[in-house]
Amino acid sequence: MNISCVTEFVFLGLSNSRSIQIFLFVLVFACYTVILLGNLLIVVTVHVEPRLLQSPMYFFLACLSILDISVGSVVVPKMVADLATSGQTISFGGCMTQIFFLHFSGGSEMFLLTLMAYDRYVAICHPLTYTTRMNRPRCTRLLLFCLAGGIIHSATQFILVVQLPFCGPNELDNFYCDVPQVVRLACANTYVTEILMAANSGLLSLVCFLILLLSYGVILATLRGHFKESGGKALSTCSSHLTVVSFIFVPCLFVYLVPFSSSSVDKMASLFYTIVTPALNPIIYTLRNREMKEAMGRIWSQKVYFVLGPPVIQTVFEIWVNFIISGM
Repeated sequence: MNISCVTEFVFLGLSNSRSIQIFLFVLVFACYTVILLGNLLIVVTVHVEPRLLQSPMYFFLACLSILDISVGSVVVPKMVADLATSGQTISFGGCMTQIFFLHFSGGSEMFLLTLMAYDRYVAICHPLTYTTRMNRPRCTRLLLFCLAGGIIHSATQFILVVQLPFCGPNELDNFYCDVPQVVRLACANTYVTEILMAANSGLLSLVCFLILLLSYGVILATLRGHFKESGGKALSTCSSHLTVVSFIFVPCLFVYLVPFSSSSVDKMASLFYTIVTPALNPIIYTLRNREMKEAMGRIWSQKVYFVLGPPVIQTVFEIWVNFIISGM
């Protein structure tokens, strides 16, 4: 029986020093701004530019940007508010909500990255059948499968945690609620729960990562000897994907694959895949993609971004677009 008497959890955060908290507030707020503006810029560019929207690769890229915004928005606003006010608590319901939506967004993103690797595999290794195998209806169905997989993964994690009894202590050695830290606070034997958590999140990360590496290995083998003729663009695209994949999967493997472990490395890995990676993804995908930069230049010249909000937002977008287009 769930005999929980804990009504809130306390975050130990990254530092107790007020000066460091203020510095982190500025840094995290800047990262969140990049997450929102960078990923929103990709979404707007893809949906405004018809040629990009018709391409499965850019359709999936826009969806990835939406999931990056979702991952960042689950964690960062609460973290920014805590750093600004020195607040460190979250309600039990708020903690469970964070767990559900974080794993839904993160799980869906892992499945989507695997789907993007499959898309590149079909485009490069089976170019004659690419348009029929990756038509828009099928791409939409595959995207829905990714979201459904994310929901199943998240619901499983949520059920594993919510049924546990919590009767104290209630201090989480992190800056947000996640399954490994919350499970350790349960006043019950959590051996089976931690094994199931590792089997769910850890093996999901590992299997998707290995599939991705295998897919890109096949792609590189196919392109071998043809880089100068036709493989340069494909190699650039694949390298961008591999960079993003490494930034997402490697930290997740540190956190979720090994149960019963707890270290400062886990906290740094969590910081990386919840804040740093969603901010880096739009930079990686735009700076290394000539078509995206050209599309942004055309759209900016038409002042399309002026519909996005007040002058301050427009100015920030102008700075961001000029940064991307210039390739700095």
